[in-house]
Amino acid sequence: MSETWLEQIRWTDDGLVPVIAQQADSGKVLMFAWMNRESLALTVQEGYAVYWSRSRQRLWRKGEESGHRQKVLSIQIDCDEDVLLIKVAQEGGIACHTGRESCFYRALVDQEWQTFEPVLKDPEAIYTK
Repeated sequence: MSETWLEQIRWTDDGLVPVIAQQADSGKVLMFAWMNRESLALTVQEGYAVYWSRSRQRLWRKGEESGHRQKVLSIQIDCDEDVLLIKVAQEGGIACHTGRESCFYRALVDQEWQTFEPVLKDPEAIYTK
């Protein structure tokens, strides 16, 4: 596989690119994360989302602990070549570590963050480590 496509991405100074994960069938934005060259190449190779965890400083296969993997159906790049959009089939219907479908579960209403999306599964039941 030619990796010249990796060179066409405008990586940050620390070698990352922001990634938006979107549910392919509904269009709902599920989460935001980062990828480096290795995680993006692995995502393409394996067909499932692999991110770079800045807090853990390591590769992070989405769902490695929870089982809520993301099957990647398409990868798109924006016009500036510095943001990726991945359209996924979210396994288990939960993308957020809080047990919700999406990480974007709060909205600003009257200058307060209000939760509008329910917890689908208790995080303590998802993460047993």
